[in-house]
Amino acid sequence: MFDNLDVFRMANAMSVHAAKKQALSAQNMANADTPGYTARDVTPFAELMKSESAAFGLKATRASHLNSTDQGFAGDIIERVSERDPNGNSVSLEQEMMHAVNAKRQHDRAISIYKTSLGVLRTAIGRS
Repeated sequence: MFDNLDVFRMANAMSVHAAKKQALSAQNMANADTPGYTARDVTPFAELMKSESAAFGLKATRASHLNSTDQGFAGDIIERVSERDPNGNSVSLEQEMMHAVNAKRQHDRAISIYKTSLGVLRTAIGRS
């Protein structure tokens, strides 16, 4: 039962992904006035989880069963398609603030999953 605790690896992967997303959002904000700079992001976490070729892809033997294959995976850096300013910059500070908030929410969700799973595990072995 305790040999393969995939929920902890998934929570770790979600946390790593959120950290990468937050770092790219901060980098985008820092380059908001750089001519020709293109806003960057990471592959969405949901796509990473569905991907069979990703290092942290999930494989379903049945629709109701999932089994992860590897530890955390932050995703590929992609260019965000958006409107460009006259100087060629595609960073919108308003959008970047929203992306930063979403990254924080994702990180909080990962920590919540980890804490809840740890509580369930402690209850299962008889330690409250």
